[in-house]
Amino acid sequence: MLTPALPRRTLLRLAAAAVAAVTIPRPLRALTADPDIARLMDWVERLRTEGLAATGVPLGRRAVRVGELAAGTPYEPGTLEAYLRSGGDPMGLEPLALSLTRFDCVTLVESCLAVARLAPEPQHDLWERFGREVERMRYRCGVRQGYASRLHYFSEWISDGAARGLVRDLGAELGGVNDARPLRFMSEHRNSYPALAHEAAFTGIQTMERTLDGRPRLVVPRERLSDVASGIETGDVLAFATEIPGLDVTHAAFAYRDAAGTLRVLHAPLSGGVVEVTRATLPEYVAALRRCTGILVARPLPA
Repeated sequence: MLTPALPRRTLLRLAAAAVAAVTIPRPLRALTADPDIARLMDWVERLRTEGLAATGVPLGRRAVRVGELAAGTPYEPGTLEAYLRSGGDPMGLEPLALSLTRFDCVTLVESCLAVARLAPEPQHDLWERFGREVERMRYRCGVRQGYASRLHYFSEWISDGAARGLVRDLGAELGGVNDARPLRFMSEHRNSYPALAHEAAFTGIQTMERTLDGRPRLVVPRERLSDVASGIETGDVLAFATEIPGLDVTHAAFAYRDAAGTLRVLHAPLSGGVVEVTRATLPEYVAALRRCTGILVARPLPA
């Protein structure tokens, strides 16, 4: 069937509309109804729009901006253990738990850094790439296997990441003091960890703990924090050391400098609640944290 001829002006308008429909993408947030993926797309888009994905922007600064976007998100403990509570095998491949709509203190740090690392790259396969970024931070040498392959002690999260160029341990340059106590908290509190009812998983954790003996853990003493605060930047990862026997740290967070340059803490608080920036300064926060002896500090690297 023949199509009636159209005026040249009409044809040009139709051609322009067709090109626009192909080359102008829809907003990323409209592409999915999944709240976690929608957040990832939106936050990456925000970083790029605000110029924070540009070369030269420190990774920690970018990660803290993600933390600001996450403010108000609920704290939820034990998110990585859910598969065990539903009968999962601690000796099998551990499921990769991912969320941007609920956090504990460590998953907030990992998630913000993962989103920050994605921002400069093309925006395809974002959720899969987000998972790979979290995986290489969460597991020893970046290899996810059974329960014992996870970096359960946060001081090892720092040392393992430092060995692979993901972070730089600032303990030595900030005057940290070595905490040489052996880490045995998990094996000595077996009943607190559902996975450790499995004998092989328990043995794996015992072996892991022994491999950490003698490795330096440089803790900046709480009484020295005011003296060294100038060496801590927005986005540095903070781990709050404890005097609890057999345990290295009880909490993880980001250093956060507000508009006036005051050093505070961005975190998912231990007591529940939501992601927030503390009203207290870092030294004040540490002073109020029960049994805290100081902090470990690591600077994220764009590896």
